[in-house]
Amino acid sequence: MVKGYFITGTDTGVGKTLVAGGLAALYKNKGLNVGVMKPVATGCKRVNNRLISDDAVFLKFSAEAEDEYDLINPVSLEQPLAPTVAARLSNTKIDTDKINTAFDTLCERHEYMIVEGIGGLLVPIDEYYFVVDMAEEMELPVIVVCRPTLGTINHTLLTVSYARQHGLDVKGIIINESAENCDAIVKDTNTDEIKRLTSLPILGTIPFHKKLDIKDYNKELLIKIFRDNVDKDIII
Repeated sequence: MVKGYFITGTDTGVGKTLVAGGLAALYKNKGLNVGVMKPVATGCKRVNNRLISDDAVFLKFSAEAEDEYDLINPVSLEQPLAPTVAARLSNTKIDTDKINTAFDTLCERHEYMIVEGIGGLLVPIDEYYFVVDMAEEMELPVIVVCRPTLGTINHTLLTVSYARQHGLDVKGIIINESAENCDAIVKDTNTDEIKRLTSLPILGTIPFHKKLDIKDYNKELLIKIFRDNVDKDIII
């Protein structure tokens, strides 16, 4: 069975793409055969009459992946909405079999896989099919990405609790400082409480950096920051 991680988050915009790309870049930098996947993406841009996700492009770049784009991102939707809503508005239906087939193909090609979900675990992909169901089917251990700011304790504990209820193997938490000038007291106390209440390791805290952006493609900076700020044991 393929090794790797399924990256989920406490919410949209917490930094799942950055974390997934950073881990993929670390794996590639160590000479490991790593594949990446963004199974479902919304808010995609139309380029040469096809929908392209910035998140998927960033993951592909970070891993130096040569896989076809449609395998990395099998479901692309234009509206920046929940997948079910975006599909409904575009008069399309999300093909979950296409996701599974793409994942299986990538697993045959790679020893490691970094898969980024969309939003949090309860984001609906199909009418009764959620991100948590996709993570369960892929059977990858889960890393939860959260913010360090006020409110994150509740969001993180809810995410971890729900993941465990569904039998997911939650390996730990990465805290992403997605905004500048994060209050140190809030960050430190939230980190301690999350660790205490979940009994999970904090696998890393990614500091805010103005040049660390998924659209800048500064891979050297990405590797350096992740090498310096994530647990060395995260490379499995």
